[in-house]
Amino acid sequence: MTTPDFQLARDAFDRLVLTDAEGQRHEGIVPVRAFPLSAPQAGLSLVGADGRERLWIDRLDELPPAMRALLDEDLAARDFAPALLKLHAVSSFGVPSTWRVDTDHGPTSFVLKAEEDIRRLADGALLIASAHGVQFRIADPKTLDRPSRKLLERFL
Repeated sequence: MTTPDFQLARDAFDRLVLTDAEGQRHEGIVPVRAFPLSAPQAGLSLVGADGRERLWIDRLDELPPAMRALLDEDLAARDFAPALLKLHAVSSFGVPSTWRVDTDHGPTSFVLKAEEDIRRLADGALLIASAHGVQFRIADPKTLDRPSRKLLERFL
């Protein structure tokens, strides 16, 4: 592990601050994974408040532990994707529809705006985007109970 030529810290408002190799300070930095599902440790962009990339990090796991911990805190909130464990009910088989489900974070309901908001991932998993932007993940649809699979199949 080499020492990076930049610094990361938090300001008084708990926002990430990047000090780059030239000593320039960038406040309100947001870490964004390039491949959050397929390669979460590879490719991380540090984006400024203006939406421009300030720094590219090839491998998150090559950073010093303290710096990695700062980034992991922000990424955990950004990458929040509860695992969908069971479907209880769907308001209609058209969209938009309200889904009542159990997740690994407890029971909830969400609105599915469009069938395109259900994405198949390369490993067979599904990612379902709610109308509020929360991503629900089903690691393996075959592991759901039969009633849940029947409800889900109507949208696939």
